[in-house]
Amino acid sequence: MRCPYCKEQQDKVIDSRSTEGGAVIRRRRKCLECNRRYTTYERVETTNKLLVVKKDGTREPYEREKLFASVRHACFKLPHSAETLGSLVDEVEEAVFREFEKEVPSSFLGDAVSSRLRKLDKVAYLRFASLYLQFRLVDDFIQEARNILDGEHTDVVGQQELFKDE
Repeated sequence: MRCPYCKEQQDKVIDSRSTEGGAVIRRRRKCLECNRRYTTYERVETTNKLLVVKKDGTREPYEREKLFASVRHACFKLPHSAETLGSLVDEVEEAVFREFEKEVPSSFLGDAVSSRLRKLDKVAYLRFASLYLQFRLVDDFIQEARNILDGEHTDVVGQQELFKDE
């Protein structure tokens, strides 16, 4: 491993531990030239060349970071940790790699994320759905909010209400 400080390739691994549920190995290293310490992470390379088929038929490489960014955007200023959001993305990825080998429809990704967000947080789900379902009118948004209120009888502990009867 090349030292980020002196750019030499003489280092020693001081500590290794598994993180993210065993999906990543975190290594603490010490450069033998400049004696500075740094951390590296090892993740299985996901160059399986999975392509996402968009609604218009175009294809682009699957990127976990884009999926995570969309979930993070939907949960902006809501009380959910990065670990919780990462777990949600992990669940979606597991479903994707279980079902598809080369190409996955973007609709599958959207449905998988929205169903999990709906269980996690109704507000985050509505934020995500407003873009994913491409609401054109405010009435569409209100109808989806009503569907959430009418369709879910079991509330998540600590979940905020979208509308309160007065």
